[in-house]
Amino acid sequence: MLRYFFIFLLAVPLTACVDRTISETVPTALSVGSPETVFATTTRAREPDGSYGFKRGEALQYLEMTVSIPPNHTPGTLDFSYANPNPEKQFVMAGVDELQGPSEMKARLGGKDEVSIFIHGYNTTQFETTFRAAQLSRDINIPGAIMVYSWPSQARGAGYAYDLDSMLFARDGLEQTVRQLKAMGVRRVILVAHSMGTALTMEMMRQAELREPGWASKNIEGVVLIAPDLDVDLFRTQMDTIKTPPDPFIVMVSRKDKLLNISARLRGTTQGERLGNISSVDALADYKISILDTTAFNKDADSSHFVAATSPALLAIINSARRVSRTFDPDGRGFDVIAPNSVRNPTGATEIVLSETGQARVSSP
Repeated sequence: MLRYFFIFLLAVPLTACVDRTISETVPTALSVGSPETVFATTTRAREPDGSYGFKRGEALQYLEMTVSIPPNHTPGTLDFSYANPNPEKQFVMAGVDELQGPSEMKARLGGKDEVSIFIHGYNTTQFETTFRAAQLSRDINIPGAIMVYSWPSQARGAGYAYDLDSMLFARDGLEQTVRQLKAMGVRRVILVAHSMGTALTMEMMRQAELREPGWASKNIEGVVLIAPDLDVDLFRTQMDTIKTPPDPFIVMVSRKDKLLNISARLRGTTQGERLGNISSVDALADYKISILDTTAFNKDADSSHFVAATSPALLAIINSARRVSRTFDPDGRGFDVIAPNSVRNPTGATEIVLSETGQARVSSP
């Protein structure tokens, strides 16, 4: 087991020679790159220098950030630097505004009726998750506003246990974020979570459901779980509590996700499976969810643990499908293009296996 732990530390994106706490803001980057606005709520504590690190905060903080995206950006790539960034070639933080609570957040949102919240995974800094959200928003053309919920990850390869506790600590803040967006008049709230962030998302919905049955489907208009680092049995108990999940509810998996294989073995699971690299969907047959298998794009992706964001081929297919959808249904819902309502099983799970050519094999377990 210790052997797997060391392998895990080597497999995660470590940058031992780089101080990841450094985060430069360069307003002049916008003279070169194009802007992408990313809103944020965070349960990270504010440091004396104004940054938000790994310490846990006592209250939710509100931010509006502007990311400069380089002119040569190609979908599926994310290049940035912790110091001396080059706006010609890299994502650069161009501005960070601290907002005075929900009222100013509402004003800055400017009446947008759809907000997609990106919930990051383990070993992630606030700037890193902001850059990833900006990249996803640009590459997938996410409708409405993009927001990150930044929870206090230690952002260290050896910080997995700390991050597990922080993930649970952050449940209330995510629920508060959703409730406040709804109170602001936002019509559609979409949760897009990655890796350990999917566990946070599920735990938040579960706790809200225990207090107020039916809350998730009333307040969340879509959920996308990407490479969920989540035990299958735990996921089933969470779904049993939620009962009526938001629609659509999409789980993006890859059977070749190496990090999830190691994560499972660290827990003593001999099959080496988590929800995000599940080999059979039979155990999920009773739940009204769509399981999108992206294994075919593993070779094309820069990260087997984040195929949805780092595979240019998959992103091209999603964008092509979105263009077709807009042609025939201009009012179509944003993430329905990934798993259209027309192919989903109305009474249980739907499995959609994508090929590299964009063809899909659809079945119901």
